[in-house]
Amino acid sequence: MMQVTYLANIIQQKIKSLDEDSVTEFKVNNINPETIGEYISALSNSAALKNVSQAFLIWGVEDGTKKIVGTDFYPASVKKGNEDLESWLAHSLSPRVSFEFSEITLEDKRLVILIIEKATYQPIKFKGEEYVRIGSYKKKLKDFPEKEKNLWSTFANNPFEYQIAKIVGNKEEVLSALDYESYYRLLHLAIPENKDLIIENFISDKLIKNEGNWEITNLGAILFANKLADFETLYRKATRIIIYRGKGKTAAQHERLGDRGYASEFEELIQYVNNQLPVNEVIGTALRKDVPMYPELAVRELIVNALIHQDFTITGTGPTIEIFENRMEITNPGIPLIQVERFLDSPPRSRNEALASLMRRMGICEERGSGIDKVVAETEEYQLPAPLIRLYEEHLKVSLFAHKSLNDMTREEKIQATYMHACLKYVEQDAMSNQTLRERFGLIDTKNSVASRIIKEALTEGKIKAIDPNTSTRYMKYIPHWA
Repeated sequence: MMQVTYLANIIQQKIKSLDEDSVTEFKVNNINPETIGEYISALSNSAALKNVSQAFLIWGVEDGTKKIVGTDFYPASVKKGNEDLESWLAHSLSPRVSFEFSEITLEDKRLVILIIEKATYQPIKFKGEEYVRIGSYKKKLKDFPEKEKNLWSTFANNPFEYQIAKIVGNKEEVLSALDYESYYRLLHLAIPENKDLIIENFISDKLIKNEGNWEITNLGAILFANKLADFETLYRKATRIIIYRGKGKTAAQHERLGDRGYASEFEELIQYVNNQLPVNEVIGTALRKDVPMYPELAVRELIVNALIHQDFTITGTGPTIEIFENRMEITNPGIPLIQVERFLDSPPRSRNEALASLMRRMGICEERGSGIDKVVAETEEYQLPAPLIRLYEEHLKVSLFAHKSLNDMTREEKIQATYMHACLKYVEQDAMSNQTLRERFGLIDTKNSVASRIIKEALTEGKIKAIDPNTSTRYMKYIPHWA
């Protein structure tokens, strides 16, 4: 239940305004569930058009006169069929939209206020139909194509990071909800003694807004939430780590679900993952030592990419890290904005630029476009099979594989490693040769015929091409097929 003072201020402000605006509706005792659902759709979409964070449906105030008369509407006691009203409304609306019923006494009269969050990335539908307010009337959105066009334009110009994750009552609640200590630690700044300066810094970095309400943005919450579970629209975006016994998913040993913002728990997350990874024993000149199976830099880069490049509009899922006996897989929701084959050389395109920018400032990720090439370079240094990048309907999965000798690699793994090596050389303004491929696979110089056979298979599959096909085989150099 929201603070009484906050609710009273909203109602009094709406009553005093000259007109019933497009984001406010007054009722006395209209409790038809179907009508309420249609109003949630209409008011949420209208709030997006008006670029305000919330819309309001208020019971107990006469429409027209705006006289406070009280209401007999008790939301908790209303049912649709055998289902509670609130539950029925929630699954009749799509995509998911946050709304909350609250009760308050004002001028000795009982009122009910329904606070509805604005639509953020697509129109809110009730039972498959989109509604909108035209003046003070509720209409079907499809009957007003110009409104529909404007609504979609609004979504395009309102990036996820700056949308509102939660509205709180005051500055103290902001500082309670967000981990300001990590914010200053990661930026290498001293924490101000004056809490108002913290608020100013948060506003400057668009972690919060103060536009009549204290609003925590998605950027603030996803990076610095003390408890992601306190943010209804974001808690499913927590990072998930699953450790399996063996090579398949039938035997999960344990699971860890992140519970704080990405920035706040990032180093803890990386340390936890690295501690779960298998190690190889290396015998040096004087001692034995254990080294991680996978390069720590490659693991870090892939996790950062999964956090930054995910599609936040895909609800119900977040970045997942799965660790098996012979591989690790990092999955994030969303299809990349560039072709998978061109990850190493394409100019960077970030789906969440504000998120990426702040994480760069905090030193969590590198400069734009430097991630995947480092992953490939590190796996080559460790002489691992090449990373495998796969697209699914709504997800991207990157796999790192445990060490294999060249003899144990499949034909496909050898070709993939050769292609990735050619890509890496190309972005380094160089080209692959028989010698560089031997070095990549750890082959001695006398094994040039082995490298030649692998190159021939990669050529046959169309993964690479010779720069000059007329050059002697001994001196021939190769680049990716798309170069």
